[in-house]
Amino acid sequence: MELKQLTNYTRQILQIERFSDYCPNGLQVEGRPIVTKVVTGVTASMELLEAAKEAGADAVIVHHGYFWKNEDACLVGLKRNRIKFLLDNEMSLLAYHLPLDAHSELGNNAQLGKVLGLNVEAYVGKQSLIAQGILEKPRNLAQFSEYIGNQLRRVPLVIGDLNRSVRRIAWCTGGAQGYMLDAIELGVDVFISGEISEQTVHLARESGIAYIAAGHHATERYGVKALGEHLADQFGLLHEFIDIDNPV
Repeated sequence: MELKQLTNYTRQILQIERFSDYCPNGLQVEGRPIVTKVVTGVTASMELLEAAKEAGADAVIVHHGYFWKNEDACLVGLKRNRIKFLLDNEMSLLAYHLPLDAHSELGNNAQLGKVLGLNVEAYVGKQSLIAQGILEKPRNLAQFSEYIGNQLRRVPLVIGDLNRSVRRIAWCTGGAQGYMLDAIELGVDVFISGEISEQTVHLARESGIAYIAAGHHATERYGVKALGEHLADQFGLLHEFIDIDNPV
């Protein structure tokens, strides 16, 4: 398919104009005009780009791309090396940040919910970035956190009474620990995100709402993979998800 068609379709389906984001969403580096194979991954690191080239990709689609707000705009150092690699190999880079978090079917929050067996009741908060739902069967916090670790293949950090029963869950993938106050207002039993900050511990202890930091990378592997699979089904593209290991 044409690169232009691919970018227009993803723009529409992810409704990127709805979001006030920290980076440009969509085509960030332009490569070949025709796309036959797409590689998806979480972050546009050099390791992912090299793996994409080896896999024969025409385009790379990621959650974490380039040109973040307030970063140095100069094309030097690692940024220069990454972009030069893309241009030299005529590979396009497309990146979708908040739009990919929030999409009700393909998004990181929706896909994490599927992986963890959570029934989504609503998307709430600023830009609908917080998912809210319930467990089909209540578990205590220790059992639930162990289950998350098994599903994501990463041991989570847990703040809260491990013996308490949890059923009402809110979650937002990645670095969303700043939404802990929103979770408290929602009155859930536990809030799940990827990262944790010093103040998050105190908020959890004082509110009685448990907090689980399940990993930024670990919680955001699923949206971009689902997007790639959707594009492959929709347009007959070849697709490969490449997971570059990241302990964070």
